[in-house]
Amino acid sequence: MNTRLILVTTLMAGLLSFQSVAQTTAIICKQIIHGKSNLPLQATVILVEGERIKAIGQRDIIPKGATTIDLSAYTVMPGFIDLHCHPLGNSDDDYQTYHLKNSSAAKALQGLKNVQGMLMAGWTAIRVPGDLDVGYAHFDLRNAINKGMFTGPRIFGAGHWISVTGGGGDLNFFSYEQKGVVVDGLIVDGPEEMRKAVRNEIKYGSDWIKLLVSGAFMTAGDNPQNVHFSQEELSVAIDEATRRDVPVMAHAHSAEAIKMSVRAGARTIEHGSFIDDEGIRLMREKGTYLVPTLTIGKWFLEFNENSVALKKAIDLTKQHRVGIEAMLTKAIKAGVKVVVGTDLTGTEPEYCANEFSELVRVGMTPMQAIQAGTGLAAEALGKEKEFGTLESGKLADLVAVKGDPLSDINLLKKVKFVMIGGKVVKDETH
Repeated sequence: MNTRLILVTTLMAGLLSFQSVAQTTAIICKQIIHGKSNLPLQATVILVEGERIKAIGQRDIIPKGATTIDLSAYTVMPGFIDLHCHPLGNSDDDYQTYHLKNSSAAKALQGLKNVQGMLMAGWTAIRVPGDLDVGYAHFDLRNAINKGMFTGPRIFGAGHWISVTGGGGDLNFFSYEQKGVVVDGLIVDGPEEMRKAVRNEIKYGSDWIKLLVSGAFMTAGDNPQNVHFSQEELSVAIDEATRRDVPVMAHAHSAEAIKMSVRAGARTIEHGSFIDDEGIRLMREKGTYLVPTLTIGKWFLEFNENSVALKKAIDLTKQHRVGIEAMLTKAIKAGVKVVVGTDLTGTEPEYCANEFSELVRVGMTPMQAIQAGTGLAAEALGKEKEFGTLESGKLADLVAVKGDPLSDINLLKKVKFVMIGGKVVKDETH
Protein backbone atom coordinates (compact mmCIF):
# COMPACT_ATOMS: atom_id res chain seq x y z
CA MET A 1 0.00 0.00 0.00
CA ASN A 2 2.80 2.39 0.95
CA THR A 3 4.66 1.52 -2.26
CA ARG A 4 1.57 2.31 -4.35
CA LEU A 5 1.04 5.60 -2.52
CA ILE A 6 4.65 6.61 -3.12
CA LEU A 7 4.34 5.67 -6.81
CA VAL A 8 1.11 7.68 -7.26
CA THR A 9 2.59 10.64 -5.41
CA THR A 10 5.72 10.49 -7.57
CA LEU A 11 3.68 10.31 -10.78
CA MET A 12 1.50 13.25 -9.69
CA ALA A 13 4.55 15.32 -8.82
CA GLY A 14 6.08 14.50 -12.18
CA LEU A 15 2.85 15.42 -13.96
CA LEU A 16 2.60 18.74 -12.10
CA SER A 17 6.26 19.43 -12.89
CA PHE A 18 5.64 18.65 -16.57
CA GLN A 19 2.58 20.92 -16.64
CA SER A 20 4.61 23.74 -15.06
CA VAL A 21 7.36 23.37 -17.64
CA ALA A 22 4.85 23.09 -20.47
CA GLN A 23 3.44 26.49 -19.49
CA THR A 24 6.88 28.12 -19.61
CA THR A 25 7.94 30.02 -22.72
CA ALA A 26 11.55 31.01 -23.29
CA ILE A 27 12.03 34.04 -25.53
CA ILE A 28 15.57 34.16 -26.93
CA CYS A 29 16.53 37.79 -27.64
CA LYS A 30 19.35 39.58 -29.42
CA GLN A 31 19.08 42.36 -26.87
CA ILE A 32 16.60 43.56 -24.27
CA ILE A 33 15.71 47.16 -23.55
CA HIS A 34 14.55 47.04 -19.95
CA GLY A 35 12.36 50.15 -19.82
CA LYS A 36 14.35 51.99 -17.15
CA SER A 37 17.97 50.83 -17.32
CA ASN A 38 20.12 52.98 -19.60
CA LEU A 39 22.02 50.00 -21.03
CA PRO A 40 20.48 47.16 -23.06
CA LEU A 41 21.05 43.56 -22.04
CA GLN A 42 22.77 41.46 -24.71
CA ALA A 43 21.97 37.88 -25.79
CA THR A 44 19.45 37.29 -23.06
CA VAL A 45 16.43 35.07 -22.44
CA ILE A 46 13.05 36.01 -21.00
CA LEU A 47 11.14 33.21 -19.30
CA VAL A 48 7.37 33.71 -19.30
CA GLU A 49 5.09 31.61 -17.15
CA GLY A 50 1.38 32.22 -17.43
CA GLU A 51 0.79 35.94 -17.83
CA ARG A 52 3.98 37.10 -16.11
CA ILE A 53 7.73 37.20 -16.56
CA LYS A 54 9.35 34.49 -14.44
CA ALA A 55 13.02 35.31 -14.99
CA ILE A 56 15.55 37.02 -17.25
CA GLY A 57 19.01 35.60 -17.81
CA GLN A 58 21.24 33.65 -20.14
CA ARG A 59 20.30 30.49 -22.05
CA ASP A 60 21.17 28.25 -19.14
CA ILE A 61 17.96 29.33 -17.38
CA ILE A 62 15.77 27.67 -20.04
CA PRO A 63 14.12 24.66 -18.38
CA LYS A 64 13.90 21.35 -20.15
CA GLY A 65 10.74 21.07 -22.24
CA ALA A 66 10.02 24.81 -22.35
CA THR A 67 8.50 26.30 -25.49
CA THR A 68 11.01 28.57 -27.22
CA ILE A 69 10.45 31.66 -29.33
CA ASP A 70 13.52 32.62 -31.35
CA LEU A 71 13.91 36.40 -31.44
CA SER A 72 17.70 36.21 -31.59
CA ALA A 73 17.76 38.77 -34.42
CA TYR A 74 15.41 41.14 -32.58
CA THR A 75 15.43 43.82 -29.89
CA VAL A 76 12.79 43.08 -27.26
CA MET A 77 11.22 45.89 -25.23
CA PRO A 78 8.26 46.45 -22.92
CA GLY A 79 4.98 47.10 -24.71
CA PHE A 80 4.46 50.74 -25.62
CA ILE A 81 2.17 52.98 -23.55
CA ASP A 82 0.23 55.90 -25.06
CA LEU A 83 -0.87 58.23 -22.28
CA HIS A 84 -3.06 60.45 -24.46
CA CYS A 85 -5.16 58.92 -27.22
CA HIS A 86 -8.80 59.00 -28.31
CA PRO A 87 -9.69 55.56 -29.72
CA LEU A 88 -13.37 56.12 -30.51
CA GLY A 89 -12.88 58.44 -33.48
CA ASN A 90 -11.92 58.08 -37.10
CA SER A 91 -9.83 60.24 -39.38
CA ASP A 92 -12.80 62.02 -41.01
CA ASP A 93 -12.72 65.82 -41.02
CA ASP A 94 -15.57 66.26 -38.54
CA TYR A 95 -13.80 66.56 -35.19
CA GLN A 96 -16.32 68.83 -33.45
CA THR A 97 -19.54 67.13 -34.62
CA TYR A 98 -18.43 63.48 -34.81
CA HIS A 99 -20.06 62.72 -31.45
CA LEU A 100 -23.42 63.95 -32.76
CA LYS A 101 -23.32 61.90 -35.97
CA ASN A 102 -22.53 58.52 -34.46
CA SER A 103 -24.06 56.42 -31.68
CA SER A 104 -22.11 55.16 -28.70
CA ALA A 105 -22.48 51.63 -30.09
CA ALA A 106 -21.03 52.65 -33.46
CA LYS A 107 -18.14 54.39 -31.74
CA ALA A 108 -17.46 51.38 -29.53
CA LEU A 109 -17.12 49.25 -32.67
CA GLN A 110 -14.86 51.86 -34.27
CA GLY A 111 -12.89 51.97 -31.04
CA LEU A 112 -12.46 48.20 -30.98
CA LYS A 113 -10.98 48.30 -34.47
CA ASN A 114 -8.69 51.17 -33.48
CA VAL A 115 -7.34 49.70 -30.24
CA GLN A 116 -6.78 46.28 -31.79
CA GLY A 117 -4.79 48.02 -34.51
CA MET A 118 -2.80 49.84 -31.85
CA LEU A 119 -2.06 46.56 -30.09
CA MET A 120 -0.73 45.08 -33.32
CA ALA A 121 1.53 48.13 -33.63
CA GLY A 122 2.97 47.48 -30.17
CA TRP A 123 0.77 49.59 -27.86
CA THR A 124 -0.14 47.31 -24.96
CA ALA A 125 -1.60 50.05 -22.73
CA ILE A 126 -3.38 53.32 -23.41
CA ARG A 127 -4.87 56.14 -21.36
CA VAL A 128 -7.96 57.88 -22.72
CA PRO A 129 -8.31 61.54 -21.64
CA GLY A 130 -12.02 61.61 -22.42
CA ASP A 131 -13.30 60.78 -25.89
CA LEU A 132 -15.73 61.79 -28.61
CA ASP A 133 -18.83 60.36 -26.92
CA VAL A 134 -21.63 61.71 -24.76
CA GLY A 135 -21.65 58.33 -22.99
CA TYR A 136 -18.88 56.00 -21.88
CA ALA A 137 -18.30 53.82 -24.93
CA HIS A 138 -14.56 53.54 -24.30
CA PHE A 139 -15.26 52.12 -20.83
CA ASP A 140 -17.62 49.55 -22.34
CA LEU A 141 -14.75 48.67 -24.65
CA ARG A 142 -12.31 48.51 -21.73
CA ASN A 143 -14.65 46.30 -19.73
CA ALA A 144 -15.22 43.91 -22.64
CA ILE A 145 -11.46 43.51 -23.11
CA ASN A 146 -10.96 42.99 -19.37
CA LYS A 147 -13.63 40.26 -19.41
CA GLY A 148 -11.79 38.45 -22.20
CA MET A 149 -14.51 39.05 -24.80
CA PHE A 150 -11.95 40.69 -27.10
CA THR A 151 -8.18 41.02 -27.28
CA GLY A 152 -6.91 44.55 -26.89
CA PRO A 153 -4.57 46.80 -24.94
CA ARG A 154 -5.00 47.68 -21.28
CA ILE A 155 -7.22 50.77 -21.13
CA PHE A 156 -7.28 53.45 -18.45
CA GLY A 157 -8.62 56.98 -18.39
CA ALA A 158 -11.36 59.53 -17.93
CA GLY A 159 -14.92 59.31 -19.15
CA HIS A 160 -15.05 62.90 -20.35
CA TRP A 161 -13.09 66.11 -20.33
CA ILE A 162 -14.48 68.67 -17.91
CA SER A 163 -14.70 72.24 -19.18
CA VAL A 164 -16.34 75.59 -18.45
CA THR A 165 -19.13 77.19 -20.44
CA GLY A 166 -17.56 78.49 -23.65
CA GLY A 167 -14.36 76.55 -22.97
CA GLY A 168 -12.40 74.03 -24.98
CA GLY A 169 -14.92 71.27 -24.22
CA ASP A 170 -17.98 73.28 -25.26
CA LEU A 171 -19.59 73.75 -28.68
CA ASN A 172 -19.04 77.43 -29.39
CA PHE A 173 -20.18 77.79 -32.99
CA PHE A 174 -23.91 77.05 -32.85
CA SER A 175 -26.48 79.83 -32.66
CA TYR A 176 -28.02 80.93 -29.39
CA GLU A 177 -31.28 79.15 -30.24
CA GLN A 178 -29.64 75.71 -30.38
CA LYS A 179 -29.85 75.05 -26.66
CA GLY A 180 -30.44 71.32 -26.93
CA VAL A 181 -27.14 70.40 -28.60
CA VAL A 182 -25.25 67.93 -26.39
CA VAL A 183 -21.49 68.22 -26.01
CA ASP A 184 -19.10 65.30 -25.66
CA GLY A 185 -17.56 66.70 -22.49
CA LEU A 186 -18.98 67.93 -19.19
CA ILE A 187 -19.64 71.65 -18.77
CA VAL A 188 -19.32 72.93 -15.20
CA ASP A 189 -19.43 76.41 -13.68
CA GLY A 190 -18.56 76.89 -10.04
CA PRO A 191 -17.10 74.62 -7.38
CA GLU A 192 -20.27 72.65 -6.57
CA GLU A 193 -20.93 71.76 -10.21
CA MET A 194 -17.30 70.70 -10.41
CA ARG A 195 -17.60 68.52 -7.33
CA LYS A 196 -20.69 66.81 -8.75
CA ALA A 197 -19.03 66.25 -12.14
CA VAL A 198 -15.96 64.61 -10.57
CA ARG A 199 -18.14 62.34 -8.46
CA ASN A 200 -20.19 61.29 -11.48
CA GLU A 201 -17.08 60.54 -13.52
CA ILE A 202 -15.76 58.27 -10.79
CA LYS A 203 -19.21 56.67 -10.39
CA TYR A 204 -19.26 55.64 -14.04
CA GLY A 205 -15.79 54.17 -14.18
CA SER A 206 -13.19 56.92 -14.55
CA ASP A 207 -9.86 56.01 -12.99
CA TRP A 208 -8.56 59.44 -14.04
CA ILE A 209 -10.16 62.89 -14.06
CA LYS A 210 -9.52 65.11 -17.10
CA LEU A 211 -9.72 68.89 -16.63
CA LEU A 212 -9.53 71.46 -19.43
CA VAL A 213 -7.80 74.12 -17.36
CA SER A 214 -6.97 76.24 -20.39
CA GLY A 215 -8.51 76.80 -23.81
CA ALA A 216 -7.74 74.38 -26.61
CA PHE A 217 -6.02 74.32 -29.99
CA MET A 218 -8.73 72.35 -31.78
CA THR A 219 -12.11 73.67 -30.65
CA ALA A 220 -13.70 76.78 -32.11
CA GLY A 221 -14.28 79.95 -30.14
CA ASP A 222 -11.77 79.70 -27.31
CA ASN A 223 -8.16 80.70 -26.74
CA PRO A 224 -5.50 78.22 -25.56
CA GLN A 225 -3.63 81.09 -23.93
CA ASN A 226 -6.52 81.67 -21.49
CA VAL A 227 -7.01 80.06 -18.08
CA HIS A 228 -10.58 78.75 -17.85
CA PHE A 229 -11.04 77.44 -14.33
CA SER A 230 -10.97 79.60 -11.24
CA GLN A 231 -8.52 78.58 -8.54
CA GLU A 232 -11.44 77.42 -6.39
CA GLU A 233 -12.90 75.23 -9.16
CA LEU A 234 -9.51 73.66 -9.84
CA SER A 235 -8.79 73.03 -6.15
CA VAL A 236 -12.19 71.44 -5.58
CA ALA A 237 -11.72 69.10 -8.56
CA ILE A 238 -8.30 67.87 -7.49
CA ASP A 239 -9.29 67.62 -3.82
CA GLU A 240 -12.40 65.60 -4.69
CA ALA A 241 -10.45 63.26 -6.97
CA THR A 242 -7.56 62.86 -4.54
CA ARG A 243 -9.86 61.80 -1.71
CA ARG A 244 -11.02 58.98 -3.96
CA ASP A 245 -7.45 58.01 -4.96
CA VAL A 246 -8.09 59.11 -8.55
CA PRO A 247 -5.30 61.12 -10.24
CA VAL A 248 -5.93 64.21 -12.35
CA MET A 249 -4.68 65.02 -15.83
CA ALA A 250 -4.75 68.71 -16.66
CA HIS A 251 -5.10 69.89 -20.25
CA ALA A 252 -3.08 73.09 -19.97
CA HIS A 253 -1.60 75.07 -22.84
CA SER A 254 -1.07 78.45 -21.20
CA ALA A 255 1.85 79.09 -18.87
CA GLU A 256 -0.42 80.14 -16.02
CA ALA A 257 -2.76 77.17 -16.45
CA ILE A 258 0.24 74.85 -16.27
CA LYS A 259 1.50 76.43 -13.05
CA MET A 260 -1.94 76.51 -11.43
CA SER A 261 -2.43 72.82 -12.23
CA VAL A 262 0.99 71.77 -10.93
CA ARG A 263 0.56 73.72 -7.70
CA ALA A 264 -2.92 72.26 -7.18
CA GLY A 265 -1.61 68.70 -7.50
CA ALA A 266 -2.35 67.48 -11.03
CA ARG A 267 -0.35 64.32 -11.79
CA THR A 268 0.12 65.00 -15.50
CA ILE A 269 0.08 68.08 -17.70
CA GLU A 270 -1.34 67.46 -21.16
CA HIS A 271 0.25 69.43 -24.03
CA GLY A 272 2.01 72.09 -21.91
CA SER A 273 2.49 74.16 -25.06
CA PHE A 274 3.40 77.55 -23.58
CA ILE A 275 5.30 76.41 -20.50
CA ASP A 276 7.73 78.96 -19.11
CA ASP A 277 10.85 78.70 -16.95
CA GLU A 278 8.87 78.83 -13.71
CA GLY A 279 6.57 76.08 -14.94
CA ILE A 280 9.57 73.92 -15.80
CA ARG A 281 10.99 74.48 -12.33
CA LEU A 282 7.69 73.64 -10.63
CA MET A 283 7.18 70.47 -12.67
CA ARG A 284 10.69 69.27 -11.92
CA GLU A 285 10.36 70.00 -8.18
CA LYS A 286 6.96 68.32 -7.82
CA GLY A 287 7.69 65.41 -10.15
CA THR A 288 4.73 66.24 -12.40
CA TYR A 289 4.67 64.40 -15.73
CA LEU A 290 4.46 66.27 -19.04
CA VAL A 291 2.63 64.71 -21.99
CA PRO A 292 3.58 67.01 -24.89
CA THR A 293 1.61 65.21 -27.68
CA LEU A 294 3.95 66.24 -30.50
CA THR A 295 2.59 63.80 -33.06
CA ILE A 296 -0.79 65.48 -33.36
CA GLY A 297 0.92 68.64 -34.64
CA LYS A 298 2.88 66.59 -37.15
CA TRP A 299 -0.37 64.91 -38.26
CA PHE A 300 -2.11 68.29 -38.68
CA LEU A 301 0.57 69.56 -41.03
CA GLU A 302 1.11 66.34 -42.99
CA PHE A 303 -2.50 65.32 -43.63
CA ASN A 304 -4.88 68.14 -42.69
CA GLU A 305 -3.35 71.37 -43.91
CA ASN A 306 -6.50 72.24 -45.88
CA SER A 307 -9.00 71.10 -43.24
CA VAL A 308 -11.80 73.54 -42.45
CA ALA A 309 -12.71 71.90 -39.13
CA LEU A 310 -9.09 71.96 -37.93
CA LYS A 311 -8.07 75.33 -39.37
CA LYS A 312 -7.60 76.90 -35.94
CA ALA A 313 -5.32 74.07 -34.76
CA ILE A 314 -3.31 74.13 -37.97
CA ASP A 315 -2.79 77.89 -37.84
CA LEU A 316 -1.76 77.79 -34.17
CA THR A 317 0.60 74.89 -34.82
CA LYS A 318 2.31 76.74 -37.67
CA GLN A 319 2.55 79.91 -35.61
CA HIS A 320 3.88 78.43 -32.36
CA ARG A 321 5.53 75.09 -33.19
CA VAL A 322 9.13 76.34 -33.09
CA GLY A 323 8.67 78.10 -29.73
CA ILE A 324 6.76 75.18 -28.22
CA GLU A 325 9.51 72.72 -29.20
CA ALA A 326 12.26 75.02 -27.91
CA MET A 327 10.68 75.10 -24.45
CA LEU A 328 10.11 71.35 -24.51
CA THR A 329 13.79 70.84 -25.26
CA LYS A 330 14.53 73.04 -22.27
CA ALA A 331 12.17 71.00 -20.08
CA ILE A 332 13.83 67.75 -21.15
CA LYS A 333 17.29 69.11 -20.33
CA ALA A 334 16.01 70.36 -16.95
CA GLY A 335 14.85 66.87 -16.01
CA VAL A 336 11.08 67.21 -16.30
CA LYS A 337 9.44 63.79 -16.58
CA VAL A 338 8.33 63.82 -20.22
CA VAL A 339 6.22 60.86 -21.33
CA VAL A 340 4.61 59.58 -24.53
CA GLY A 341 1.12 60.61 -25.64
CA THR A 342 0.03 61.02 -29.25
CA ASP A 343 -3.43 62.70 -29.06
CA LEU A 344 -4.37 60.70 -32.16
CA THR A 345 -7.68 59.11 -33.06
CA GLY A 346 -8.43 56.63 -35.80
CA THR A 347 -5.24 57.12 -37.80
CA GLU A 348 -2.91 54.37 -39.01
CA PRO A 349 -1.68 52.69 -35.79
CA GLU A 350 1.95 52.60 -36.92
CA TYR A 351 1.84 56.39 -37.23
CA CYS A 352 1.53 56.68 -33.44
CA ALA A 353 5.17 55.59 -33.07
CA ASN A 354 6.16 58.95 -34.54
CA GLU A 355 5.93 60.25 -30.96
CA PHE A 356 9.20 58.44 -30.19
CA SER A 357 11.04 59.97 -33.14
CA GLU A 358 9.54 63.40 -32.40
CA LEU A 359 10.88 63.24 -28.85
CA VAL A 360 14.31 62.33 -30.20
CA ARG A 361 14.08 65.25 -32.63
CA VAL A 362 13.54 67.72 -29.76
CA GLY A 363 16.37 66.45 -27.59
CA MET A 364 15.88 63.00 -26.11
CA THR A 365 18.22 60.12 -26.74
CA PRO A 366 16.56 57.06 -28.31
CA MET A 367 16.82 55.28 -24.96
CA GLN A 368 15.14 58.19 -23.16
CA ALA A 369 12.34 58.22 -25.73
CA ILE A 370 11.73 54.47 -25.33
CA GLN A 371 11.68 54.86 -21.56
CA ALA A 372 9.21 57.75 -21.95
CA GLY A 373 6.81 55.34 -23.64
CA THR A 374 7.44 52.33 -21.39
CA GLY A 375 8.83 52.46 -17.83
CA LEU A 376 8.28 56.16 -17.18
CA ALA A 377 4.82 56.07 -18.74
CA ALA A 378 3.84 53.16 -16.49
CA GLU A 379 5.09 55.16 -13.53
CA ALA A 380 2.92 58.11 -14.58
CA LEU A 381 -0.05 55.72 -14.74
CA GLY A 382 0.74 54.45 -11.25
CA LYS A 383 1.13 50.95 -12.71
CA GLU A 384 4.91 50.59 -12.48
CA LYS A 385 4.58 47.51 -10.25
CA GLU A 386 2.54 45.72 -12.92
CA PHE A 387 4.10 46.56 -16.30
CA GLY A 388 6.29 49.02 -18.18
CA THR A 389 9.62 47.30 -17.59
CA LEU A 390 10.89 43.79 -18.29
CA GLU A 391 11.41 42.33 -14.83
CA SER A 392 10.60 39.15 -12.96
CA GLY A 393 7.04 39.26 -11.65
CA LYS A 394 5.79 41.89 -14.10
CA LEU A 395 3.10 41.24 -16.67
CA ALA A 396 4.59 39.83 -19.87
CA ASP A 397 3.71 42.76 -22.13
CA LEU A 398 6.47 43.01 -24.69
CA VAL A 399 7.26 43.87 -28.30
CA ALA A 400 10.12 43.18 -30.68
CA VAL A 401 11.63 44.93 -33.68
CA LYS A 402 14.33 43.66 -36.02
CA GLY A 403 17.55 45.59 -35.59
CA ASP A 404 18.54 48.21 -33.04
CA PRO A 405 16.10 51.08 -32.28
CA LEU A 406 18.86 52.78 -30.29
CA SER A 407 20.53 53.36 -33.65
CA ASP A 408 17.32 53.97 -35.61
CA ILE A 409 14.32 55.06 -33.54
CA ASN A 410 12.08 54.75 -36.60
CA LEU A 411 12.27 50.96 -36.25
CA LEU A 412 9.57 51.35 -33.59
CA LYS A 413 7.13 51.88 -36.48
CA LYS A 414 7.86 48.30 -37.61
CA VAL A 415 6.92 46.10 -34.67
CA LYS A 416 7.07 42.43 -35.69
CA PHE A 417 6.18 40.66 -32.44
CA VAL A 418 3.66 41.51 -29.71
CA MET A 419 2.87 39.66 -26.49
CA ILE A 420 0.37 40.89 -23.91
CA GLY A 421 -0.13 39.12 -20.61
CA GLY A 422 1.94 36.19 -21.82
CA LYS A 423 -0.20 35.70 -24.94
CA VAL A 424 1.38 36.11 -28.38
CA VAL A 425 -0.98 38.23 -30.46
CA LYS A 426 1.38 39.03 -33.34
CA ASP A 427 4.36 37.16 -34.76
CA GLU A 428 5.77 38.24 -38.10
CA THR A 429 9.29 37.08 -37.38
CA HIS A 430 9.27 34.05 -39.70
